[in-house]
Amino acid sequence: MTQLFGLEALANGAILSPFTRLNRLLADVPPGHPQTIEMTAGDPKEAMPAFVVDRMAEAKETLSTYPKIRGSDDLRRTIASWIDRRYSLKPGIDFAREVHPLNGSREGLFFAMLPAVGRKPVKGRPVVLMPNPFYQAYVGAAYAANCEAVFLNATEASGHLPDLDEIENDHDLLQRTVAFYLCSPANPQGAVASRAYVSRALELARRYNFMLFFDECYSEIYSGDTAPTGGLEVAARTPERFRNIVVFNSLSKRSNLPGLRSGFAAGDGDFLETMAEIRNLTAPQMPGIIQHASAAVWAEEQHVAVIRQAYRTKFDICDELLKDKFGYRRPAGGFFLWLDLAPLGNSVDTAVTLWQRCGVKVVPGSFLAQPGRNGINPGETHIRVALVHPPAVIREALERILKVSA
Repeated sequence: MTQLFGLEALANGAILSPFTRLNRLLADVPPGHPQTIEMTAGDPKEAMPAFVVDRMAEAKETLSTYPKIRGSDDLRRTIASWIDRRYSLKPGIDFAREVHPLNGSREGLFFAMLPAVGRKPVKGRPVVLMPNPFYQAYVGAAYAANCEAVFLNATEASGHLPDLDEIENDHDLLQRTVAFYLCSPANPQGAVASRAYVSRALELARRYNFMLFFDECYSEIYSGDTAPTGGLEVAARTPERFRNIVVFNSLSKRSNLPGLRSGFAAGDGDFLETMAEIRNLTAPQMPGIIQHASAAVWAEEQHVAVIRQAYRTKFDICDELLKDKFGYRRPAGGFFLWLDLAPLGNSVDTAVTLWQRCGVKVVPGSFLAQPGRNGINPGETHIRVALVHPPAVIREALERILKVSA
């Protein structure tokens, strides 16, 4: 697959999502159980806030007018207030220049690459750094902007985050870098970046004048009592404040509203002004009914605590059944398992075996990653398991996996 990656392959539709690849892989493979369990996509199934539909109905008159690309003042103020509360920002973030609503974080993660590649002239082909495994939108954005994607392996040895030592002294690489995607809590490993790690990544971004794109869509799903450190939280305590950093978040995971398609970008005001103008040319606005409902959801935290506790209950089951098997450690955040099932073969073989023998569908780790700078695909023997089902279903799925691997 490596040779297919690039602008030409993207334009020709040769780069496939991991889910398309998985569906094709298993298309002619019969499941080994009459009751199949799909644990592939991170599609939350917890209860959404009960008031969402009512809030949408309150704003039905907005359907008769074009919404603004920058969103309503009410929504941006509410998001800014949430950011200030969540990260104890004083002074607070500027809702007018430093907050930009999005149709889900994926859209923003993609569109942000357009101003990123335009703001920094480089000699040679621009570079986009990204964790490996990676979220597919990062790669799509890099190749759409005709950049070179550099995959930084995030393994147990590096704390499941990109190893900054690997790139810090590679001046040619960093001089060509226009953006660095980071995800914390990481997808799929669930690792959380420390304050020191974020500070170091931000310092590199400022030293070499590239954009640090901090994907925080799993920020409110965490195992311990302390919430993950945020990019804005670290940046706000520096003299430059939010220069060179933009964070992305959404209501999909936090509030179990993936179908609402509501998120935001926040941070570097000058960058967001340019991004807003680009989106005004090419991107869809967020409908007014979605904006009105989103403001109500960002303002309410009780449902978030309930959802977070539901995932903790699911991980309690994982602690009980998996213990030290498959390299399992309870992740600090997110709702995925990143399991090493090398005895069953590579990750593709494992996915086929589990489907064929016990009817559990998982994503091969190699579909979520590419060979890194050392030529090694960090997902080669791993599978990703999404803990989105009720506890009883998760228990059943894990017990089937354990039986097959015994």
